[in-house]
Amino acid sequence: MKARQFSSLGHNCTGNTNVLKQLPDADTPHILLQLMIIDPDSPATRNKALQARAKLLYDIRSYFGTRDVLEIETPIISAAGNTDPEIQSIRTTPGGYLRTSPEFAMKRLLAEGCGDIFELGRVFRDGEAGHHHNPEFTLLEWYRLDWHYHELMDEVSDLVRYCGQGQFNQWPEKRFSYRDLFIHYLQIDPYTASAKDLSDCAGESGAGLPDLDRRQWLGFLISHKIQPSLPSKGLTFVFDFPSDQAALARIRTDDSQVAERFELYLGKTELANGYQELTDATEQGKRFEDENIKRKARGMPTCEVDRNLLQAMQRGLPECAGVALGVDRLLMSITGADTISDVLAFPSHLC
Repeated sequence: MKARQFSSLGHNCTGNTNVLKQLPDADTPHILLQLMIIDPDSPATRNKALQARAKLLYDIRSYFGTRDVLEIETPIISAAGNTDPEIQSIRTTPGGYLRTSPEFAMKRLLAEGCGDIFELGRVFRDGEAGHHHNPEFTLLEWYRLDWHYHELMDEVSDLVRYCGQGQFNQWPEKRFSYRDLFIHYLQIDPYTASAKDLSDCAGESGAGLPDLDRRQWLGFLISHKIQPSLPSKGLTFVFDFPSDQAALARIRTDDSQVAERFELYLGKTELANGYQELTDATEQGKRFEDENIKRKARGMPTCEVDRNLLQAMQRGLPECAGVALGVDRLLMSITGADTISDVLAFPSHLC
């Protein structure tokens, strides 16, 4: 990569004043919801959605601008893909991929000493379409140096409430460890239950599914049993995931079964995913290899490993916590939209 663009916000957010004058007032979410009920595809509805998006993006930049977190830009096209078997990269020309996240490039900047950073940008994932999914979507990702992941959970909660402009201020917040979440909602321990135990817990909702391993059953139970039972007006954090779901999170030093990872559900919608970041380049390389082995076992194409990231980690990735947050999903919650298409100017079926 020849150059990287940095865009510092400092304490004073500036921009196109004509745009800022047109940003919606506090009643916009209610107006937009009424318009969607009348005609979700009308130009008036779309214009209100665009205004609400502009307001949200402005609020996010304002939030980080007052906290001295630097806005940066990283490449959309990468020579490396995402090896995670649960995420499908989109190929461009041979040897290139559209990014599924800015994470790898951002960590390279962290290793160069750029300090706390955030990025607002488009990311791409193949095969993702539905009420909460679009192949192209907007992701907010940020990193805090020398922070504990529970501190970052505090900031995620604060940011969401700030962007809601009072809408979420009265929503209660609960935090569960991954184990306590399953015990609370399903009366089963996810660390000791067998695949059969988890299948029995799924009951009729899991009938007809192909043979799943433990990790897949756990994911199924969260999405089909626990998530629908979450409070519709609340913030629910889940933290300390099983180590086989660590992704790029650090494994706890005093308990090798636990990964220092968290997720946030806003109402019943999964909104954010954060880690105490893994800084060991050797361990990260091994995880990439293991994920490609899993991809091959499932008959999926393997992905090029990001060697640039591993080299940066070998030079030294500072201790940090990081999180990715779905901006479109947050906008859905703010405006009361039923589907992600309602808050996109051009959802995939209109492209």
